[in-house]
Amino acid sequence: MEEMNELVKQRIDKLNAIKEIGIEPYGKRFDKPVNIEILLKESKEGDSVQTAGRITALREHGKSSFFDLRDSSGRVQVYIKADIVGKDIYANIFKKLDIGDILGVKGKIFKTHTGEITINAEEITILSKGLRPLPEKWHGLKDVDTRYRQRYVDLIVNEDVRKVFQTRSRIISKIRELLDKKGFLEVETPMMQRVAGGAAGDPFKTHHNALDIDLYLRLAPELYLKRLLVGGFDKVYELNRNFRNEGISIRHNPEFTMIEIYEAYSDCAGMMQLTEEIFNHVATEVLGANKIKFGEETIDLTPPWPRWSFAEEIKKKFNINPDDSSLEWIKKLKAKGVDFKAKDITRSQIANIITEMLEPETGDRPIFVVDLFAELCPLAKRKKDSPLLTDRFELFMGGMEIANAYSELNDPIEQKKRFEEQLVGQEGIKKIDEDFVRALEYGMPPAGGLGIGIDRMVMLFANQPSIRDVILFPQLKPEA
Repeated sequence: MEEMNELVKQRIDKLNAIKEIGIEPYGKRFDKPVNIEILLKESKEGDSVQTAGRITALREHGKSSFFDLRDSSGRVQVYIKADIVGKDIYANIFKKLDIGDILGVKGKIFKTHTGEITINAEEITILSKGLRPLPEKWHGLKDVDTRYRQRYVDLIVNEDVRKVFQTRSRIISKIRELLDKKGFLEVETPMMQRVAGGAAGDPFKTHHNALDIDLYLRLAPELYLKRLLVGGFDKVYELNRNFRNEGISIRHNPEFTMIEIYEAYSDCAGMMQLTEEIFNHVATEVLGANKIKFGEETIDLTPPWPRWSFAEEIKKKFNINPDDSSLEWIKKLKAKGVDFKAKDITRSQIANIITEMLEPETGDRPIFVVDLFAELCPLAKRKKDSPLLTDRFELFMGGMEIANAYSELNDPIEQKKRFEEQLVGQEGIKKIDEDFVRALEYGMPPAGGLGIGIDRMVMLFANQPSIRDVILFPQLKPEA
């Protein structure tokens, strides 16, 4: 810490020296026509150029120096010589710069004897003086907790991290591209809601002073998107932020991103086809192939994807039937060695535990998990030939649940009954959303609905083991 304080002090001394000669080292505008990547591609020897970026390397040679300038797109080498920029500028300004400072440069393109495209600097402009030194070049920023807390430093020094978030942006862009082409309308629905509905989970609660009402950060946008189907929009989607006041792990963050898609006159089977199409489109556009490398596995996205029956597996492994009571579930699970610590555990909680235990070892193929129990799916239609099961799937890939979809329940009487049953000892909505039921009473067309977890999808496409590696600023415990 003492060493850090001394380095900061040295930089502050340089900052003050720069100010004393009348130069303001912060906030000056600098015209940057193109990023460095394009500059390197489009410029030829002798061209006058100007660009800006962060100094990431310095190599001094007496009255001349080379330094690397980097922006979000790439790196360019700059040559600066006292005889060209002026001896005073070289001694009083450039010599007081450090790795990490942000600089504007004007000059002409030339190639070194090694063939590297380089800018021969004629003018330099200080745009921001960094007061904290960056991590050492060869050691980098490797402490995981520090990387997440100081993502801004992580992005500066770790190029692979920048690529992950560039990949994330491209994934979202390509999903939008496909949905827009297919005639879906992107919409926005409330993030603060009067009723915590649309998904199971504990909500974050807040209070609106002017209206003097309690509100909840949304668990999911589902009920509002279905209202839009009632209103006459046939195809809608929302790229949304959801909030659940639950645990944190390598697969869970309390604030996360999903895309929810609803299509009138479709169903669960239609959502399966759309899911396969979305993943194959994104893989082809972003990765150049319909295969994903995740961990040690290469996942082949070629459709159709196999199905895996939850009801059959839970019957085979635990002898649990869809009409068993919660007490029967616990009894049968304990007989198989599953330990429950909570006394009044709900059926939904039990289902989550079982799902984790049965979580398919998907290996090199995505798997649709089907035949989920109706009691656990209050917003999905029942299967006509098996009314205790729902017309729903959960998509597992790389050992994770990635997406969830079903044939939407559009019977207002059945929906209200399901809500009432859910309130009795079940987690999820805390009270019935009467306005949503009223909306269904006006008539909602049959529809398929699909939710895809964007964070986990990015984990797969960017081959990252933790959700924190694909969220720019994940939620963390306060610093000690």
